[in-house]
Amino acid sequence: MASGHTVLMRLVASAYSIAQKAGTIVRRVIAEGDLGIVEKTSPTDLQTKADRLAQMSICSSLARKFPKLTIIGEELVVWVDPLDGTKEYTEGLLDNVTVLIGIAYEGKAIAGVINQPYYNYQAGPGAALGRTIWGVLGLGAFGFQLKEVPAGKHIITTTRSHSNKLVTDCVAAMNPDDVLRVGGAGNKIIQLIEGKASAYVFASPGCKKWDTCAPEVILHAVGGKLTDVHGNALQYDKEVKHMNSAGVLASLRNHDYYASRVPESVKNALVP
Repeated sequence: MASGHTVLMRLVASAYSIAQKAGTIVRRVIAEGDLGIVEKTSPTDLQTKADRLAQMSICSSLARKFPKLTIIGEELVVWVDPLDGTKEYTEGLLDNVTVLIGIAYEGKAIAGVINQPYYNYQAGPGAALGRTIWGVLGLGAFGFQLKEVPAGKHIITTTRSHSNKLVTDCVAAMNPDDVLRVGGAGNKIIQLIEGKASAYVFASPGCKKWDTCAPEVILHAVGGKLTDVHGNALQYDKEVKHMNSAGVLASLRNHDYYASRVPESVKNALVP
């Protein structure tokens, strides 16, 4: 990928500005007062006007700037989630919301951008809203202050709206000191890198590749790890199934500890 390195850095730079633009769209839709909510598959699987407009903006911008994107060696794949945490967005839990653009090469997540449209929104009227975090494997991750949970503490972050017995059994097996239930995969990875949680546990097939690609890069770039519940790396080539059918297990440190505590009953229920 020698010649592709320049393309990658151009793509990351574009993804950064494109994600910021999408974040502006997300804020604008709420400000206008009509979320345009539709149910996709269930009352907890929602789509809003912001999802649709941000998706169009991201995809059209990428297509315009990189018309050959899908054929760069047939190996470079971009995974987009225009609004991660849609349910929380509709309920006003705005700090859970992110825009995710992940870049994969030969099936491996190598670069990612996370925009938080409502970062700092609780600071009050007039506060500057939003921030963009980005990372490239081998280069690092930027736009935040890396922090860790105090040594010996096990704080688990998990799903807020998609829980079931497998999820609760797996979380309990981690022997947590505290459990945080929040929306959005991007938001949960930010909790790991900012010292609010030590592991992200989701023992369910509900998460998809566009939820994990960008966040995985940010986490891996600072020494963390994201796998399925069996400890297998996730694959991001264009032929791969979109569902993370064997769940998600992520941590900033001590990944082996959390992986070793996943119950066999959970592993047996979630087939890669």
